[in-house]
Amino acid sequence: MSKLVALKIDVSKIDKEKLYQGAKGIYLDAIVWLNDEADQYDNHGMITQSVSKEEREAGVKGAILGNAKVLMVKDDAPAPQAPKPIEPEQSDLPF
Repeated sequence: MSKLVALKIDVSKIDKEKLYQGAKGIYLDAIVWLNDEADQYDNHGMITQSVSKEEREAGVKGAILGNAKVLMVKDDAPAPQAPKPIEPEQSDLPF
């Protein structure tokens, strides 16, 4: 199943110390938390800034950067096929 998710990020909340230079640009690690049900504002989740393992163990939580909204859900699985009926075998045997 695939989902189309729209993100709204408040870039002023990004901890600039967490930005890093990659091969093709400047990156930020973030996490999207998705819920099954929408909240009162029709959002299905939130985006938080990633923290290191050491920071997590020390109780540091990543800043909430914004919201996520599921726009579309598409079931990629093929439709189940009806089982083929079993036909009796035809043979030349007398019994």
